[in-house]
Amino acid sequence: MIYNASDFIFTPPPGLSWARRVLIKPYASYPLSYPVTTSPEILNTIIEGIRKISDADILIADGTPSGESIYPIYQTLGYNFRRVLLLDVRDSIFLEMENPLTQFFATPTFWVPNVVIRSDFLISVTPFKVWRNSGQFSIANLLGLLPVSKYKKGKQGGWGSLYELGIDKVLADLYFTLPFDLSIIEAREKFFYTGDPAKGRVEKCGKIFIGEPYEVDREASQLADIDTEYLRLIDEGRSQLGD
Repeated sequence: MIYNASDFIFTPPPGLSWARRVLIKPYASYPLSYPVTTSPEILNTIIEGIRKISDADILIADGTPSGESIYPIYQTLGYNFRRVLLLDVRDSIFLEMENPLTQFFATPTFWVPNVVIRSDFLISVTPFKVWRNSGQFSIANLLGLLPVSKYKKGKQGGWGSLYELGIDKVLADLYFTLPFDLSIIEAREKFFYTGDPAKGRVEKCGKIFIGEPYEVDREASQLADIDTEYLRLIDEGRSQLGD
């Protein structure tokens, strides 16, 4: 669904009321405010909505491409929420999860932080970002949960070994291996970049997208009039699973 940002109030889906632990994955990889990163305002709106129906533990987790601590970035971004635990992905125990696709696109397994596996409800919250002519939306946001220590190439940070496999293929595999319950795209503004993900062009939009990750990313791609390759591959994967 698409809401006007000025009217947006987070109404949790019924399934969230049963959760004992809710994990929110923002895009917080850089010490730069919205629209480069997820704003504290929308996170606070989501947290307030959860608290109206549930007393579940709420966790916020992300990691940096450099592999350095994310806590200084949380502080810079103003991530300070009452009764919410902020976590750095790099401090997690990682478990190898099997890709459910028999004919995977890039990789048969992913190393996933145990905090994801141990959470009952998973929410991806990301800005509306377009790299060149490809959407970097809620499914692409999940890449930040993967350990840089296992996927970097050489001494460089980031997820270089996954990019070598074809990042859209990796994201399609990740969608099936790490199924999130809900995605929210914060599209008060649209951010377009071609190189440095911290520098780009901004357009007003005034919208909030919320729903199932694939559906939300598809709606965002349609609004931007772009072709997001990982969505086409997810279509292929769904047919493989008979969905």
